[in-house]
Amino acid sequence: MTRINKVGRVEALSGKATSAVIFLHGYGADGDDLLGLAEPLAPHLPNTLFLSPDAPETCVTNPFGRQWFPIPWLDGSAPEEAAAGLARSSEDLNAFLDQVMTSEALAASQIALVGFSQGTMMSLQVAPRRAQALAGVVGFSGRLLRADALAAETVTQPPMLLLHGDVDQIVPFGDLKQASDALRAAGFDVRTHVMRGTGHGISPDGLGQALAFLRAHLPA
Repeated sequence: MTRINKVGRVEALSGKATSAVIFLHGYGADGDDLLGLAEPLAPHLPNTLFLSPDAPETCVTNPFGRQWFPIPWLDGSAPEEAAAGLARSSEDLNAFLDQVMTSEALAASQIALVGFSQGTMMSLQVAPRRAQALAGVVGFSGRLLRADALAAETVTQPPMLLLHGDVDQIVPFGDLKQASDALRAAGFDVRTHVMRGTGHGISPDGLGQALAFLRAHLPA
């Protein structure tokens, strides 16, 4: 069972989905924040269903937004609360992915995660620990949490593309290298892309890189 109950949806343009992209939004946003990315991606991925769930918790600092877990330096929560929130939302996301596989008749290898900021953190937490490898993970402007536990807890190794703006003032640019180094050390195939002159956001060149990655790793 999952606490995820509101999900934005854009159907496959072909009318028959053979793959799915699941967007995971950042702290204080909601599923609508990323669902608009389906518009430029869909013509190039005509057999792909796009889903964008709301995170399961109301954001502590923005009651109109959602969060996957609290962030102590933003909302004054304790580190223990953040860790517990991460664990609980990981369970929610895993249950949601299982639901999608069942309801849409898709295998794990037909599903990719595209995260932004806290959504990237969730993607990097959940994807390696799933029993069946996902098609891939695209992570914008995030970081790898619990890096010290990654190698011991890795079950599957989906390919990954990590992208980060080099003038990001919210999640430091250096987190890109820290995440990619740790993932590669644990045996993951990781590509990185620097979005030059970009802050905490998604640049056109970054979106183009994401599209190329998704086309390469999702079934036609």
